[in-house]
Amino acid sequence: MKIGFIGDVVGRPGRGMIEAHLRLLRDEFGIDFVVANTENASHGFGLTIKNAHELFGMGIDAMSGGNHTWDRKELEEVLDDLPILRPYNLPLGVVGRGALVFDVKGEKLGVINLMGHFSMPMCDNPFVSVKEAVAHVKEQGAQNIFIDFHAESTSEKAALFAMLKGEISALIGTHTHVGTDDMSIDKGTLFLSDVGLSGCRDGVIGVDKEAPLKRFLTGLPAAFEIPSKCKKVFQMAIFTLEGGKCSDAFKIKIFESGERFIQKAYHEQL
Repeated sequence: MKIGFIGDVVGRPGRGMIEAHLRLLRDEFGIDFVVANTENASHGFGLTIKNAHELFGMGIDAMSGGNHTWDRKELEEVLDDLPILRPYNLPLGVVGRGALVFDVKGEKLGVINLMGHFSMPMCDNPFVSVKEAVAHVKEQGAQNIFIDFHAESTSEKAALFAMLKGEISALIGTHTHVGTDDMSIDKGTLFLSDVGLSGCRDGVIGVDKEAPLKRFLTGLPAAFEIPSKCKKVFQMAIFTLEGGKCSDAFKIKIFESGERFIQKAYHEQL
């Protein structure tokens, strides 16, 4: 099976780039299933039910979240019904699901959403919780397992990969909005610290630069805004899973001009 994963979709510019490119890319590369982190898809904060349905209609099959999942309270109404994940390692009793199993080309795909500890809201230890999550999807017959690790620290992401490589199919990070160049496959497990945002590529991590600059210069609060006009980017990891292992992967980056860049994963030698 061939999987596509889109990192943090930021506001209308991110949704627009998905609408412009995702269907074409699914056909071009034969992508069977697409997961996207959409916790910033509605004006940069949270996800509305309306935007969720729009994104499903654009070719996304499942969505993951993170610390901004709760910014639009209305989303709680559909978290148990639509294929939208929230971090698995939230305290007991929180609405929604952190792991789901899907049928893809006659095989089972387990998708897990996890949140890091460093500089993030209260959550259970991801290194302990992930063991339960992996066991949960395996019990449902999922041999192919993908994790969106929504975390601030690259060291957390690398450490979780070190613990899980050979046991899951892929682990890709989100949250920082800045794509990294460390895509590799080791012991059949794909790793990428952060796939990067889809949305405005100028400004500061998808938002207009004025508010972040005010915060950095004065320490005073300022509301983040998504620019109505900006230079945009679409970023997606595409990877092939066979028998629970990742056999091939690359990341594609498309600018608003249509210019493309492709980064292939490095295969570690056994």
